[in-house]
Amino acid sequence: MLAHLNTQRNRHYKQMIDKTALEKVVNEAIEGSDIFLVDIAISPDNRIVVEIDSMTSVSIDDCVKINNAVEANFDRNIEDYELEVGSAGLTSPFKIKAQYIKNVGNPVEVLTSDGRKLKGTLKEANDDSFTITTTTKVKPEGAKRPVMVEEDITINYNDTKYTKNIID
Repeated sequence: MLAHLNTQRNRHYKQMIDKTALEKVVNEAIEGSDIFLVDIAISPDNRIVVEIDSMTSVSIDDCVKINNAVEANFDRNIEDYELEVGSAGLTSPFKIKAQYIKNVGNPVEVLTSDGRKLKGTLKEANDDSFTITTTTKVKPEGAKRPVMVEEDITINYNDTKYTKNIID
């Protein structure tokens, strides 16, 4: 019983990782490269997941460099953390604007906040919104057959539930 209480006490006093300090370390490690930080998640038991992406590609060496930078700045004996560094998944939803910019020209699927599911080509991304080009069948008045029509749809980032790549 006493050993169990000591374990509980040690868990209770475990130091939490400071997310702001961690972001700073990661951003310093990727400075000067085309890699960008997508997300950092820290669970209550100090399980850290660092998600990165790049305009070109992310290598295992990039992940190791970031891992080593974190380990050099945060003592595992004090913070008692588990660390995972990896690239954003190809089919994972976009989390930041840089991912939209990276994927201009690629086919995407968007689920809007009002429940519409749109498929098209990501045409452009700016500070507040992005535009996709969709193709739909439209039957012009008086025509015998429907024709395919391209339409640009601009969507605010805040009006999406998710946007992700379509892999064929």
